[in-house]
Amino acid sequence: MNLSKKTSICDLSPTPITPIVLASSSIYRKELLSRLSLPFETFAPEIDETPLTDEAPEQTALRLAQAKAWAVAKHYGHCIVIGSDQVATLENEQIGKPGNHEKALEQLQKMRGKSVTFHTALCVLDHRQESNHAAHKTQIQNCQTIVHFRDLSDAELDAYLRIEQPYDCAGSAKNEGLGISLIAKIESEDPTALTGLPLITLTSMLRNLGIAFYTSAPPHSS
Repeated sequence: MNLSKKTSICDLSPTPITPIVLASSSIYRKELLSRLSLPFETFAPEIDETPLTDEAPEQTALRLAQAKAWAVAKHYGHCIVIGSDQVATLENEQIGKPGNHEKALEQLQKMRGKSVTFHTALCVLDHRQESNHAAHKTQIQNCQTIVHFRDLSDAELDAYLRIEQPYDCAGSAKNEGLGISLIAKIESEDPTALTGLPLITLTSMLRNLGIAFYTSAPPHSS
């Protein structure tokens, strides 16, 4: 195992229920998964994320989410692996991470006053040897979010970018931060999907594998 790619365990529960590994180095996905108060580790997968020729955006996201999960699972003998990938499209054209201010401004100029579709794919892989959940060995789903952007001026878009510098985000905006001010409307059945990890879908998948989110506590005595 290449320990340089593995982070320390996020032990948010006193008694781990089962080993869970998040196949991602994203601080956004890590923060989202932390909300479930389950212990987990993170491991950065090494895969080629280049879209295939004529591959539909949702298929790219689904394929990469699954590839990330399997790439990490091979480093662990007993665990549940969570893989996720997001592809954004504007008028059927994929939108990547801008990487710098100039490209980010160009993205926002193209997106203003228009709707962008975000495909957030989730894969939960049951890699436990003794698992009794064969029907749910690999669960995968695409969560679609449609974001309607405000028609803002170049000056406003430039000022936003200089404040938040979202150059590592597809679509050049952090909806969990000041980027929400660029958005007029969001359509989604899973509100955290836009940030990168659809928690409603994830909790359903983990429940299929017998993961418990609550423990009963003794009644409080007065």
